[in-house]
Amino acid sequence: MAENEALIPKHGGYRKLKSFQIAQLVYDVTVRFCDRHVDRRSRTHDQMVQAARSGVQNIAEGSQASGTSKKMELKLTNVARASLEELRLDYEDFLRQRGLTAWPPEHPALKRFKAKRCSTLEEVSVWVEEERRRDKNTDEHGRARTNTEAATAGEPSVSVGDGPCQSVSVGNGPRQSVSSAQLVANAALSLLNLCCYLLDRQLAAQAAAFEQEGGFTERLHRVRSAERRKP
Repeated sequence: MAENEALIPKHGGYRKLKSFQIAQLVYDVTVRFCDRHVDRRSRTHDQMVQAARSGVQNIAEGSQASGTSKKMELKLTNVARASLEELRLDYEDFLRQRGLTAWPPEHPALKRFKAKRCSTLEEVSVWVEEERRRDKNTDEHGRARTNTEAATAGEPSVSVGDGPCQSVSVGNGPRQSVSSAQLVANAALSLLNLCCYLLDRQLAAQAAAFEQEGGFTERLHRVRSAERRKP
């Protein structure tokens, strides 16, 4: 194997990694989300943006460093994973502190979001607008309602604004209409869950490769030994 082994193997190629693509989308979503829904003067604004950026940059840097240091690749990929975990907590805090619901994976709106396989900020924005329109005809569980059902319940038409939430009188109590902030926060959490899962698998694969093949020092030794054996 060492006879044809390159001292510096192919590396980089991070733009093709699904984890990088999703992390980059999370970064774009987070920048816009924070500009619209988080006080720009607060530390939370800067920390969320920087955590999202750290996820993207460290995946890329780890991929580039893998040519000469598997140890550095592992370290940087783990930094990316830790940064995105921090960001995930920030989104959860945002929802909890405003009395908004973090949706489970089987929530109808999230199912529709995942089915769209959004790859750009613009596609996420289209989904948000679709869900805001759809919200006028859904029940408290996110299931579609007919106009007859809404009329039977005596519910008024719902106007969805840009604030965290709006309460409207529905049946026996108030119903919170979904807002763009709640939609985007839940979409970001869905993306983060997937990205963190992919990074966990990436870390496991990198650790296994390091155990089996070693790092740059071991590869250098193999290549030099193979060179000496040549006639």
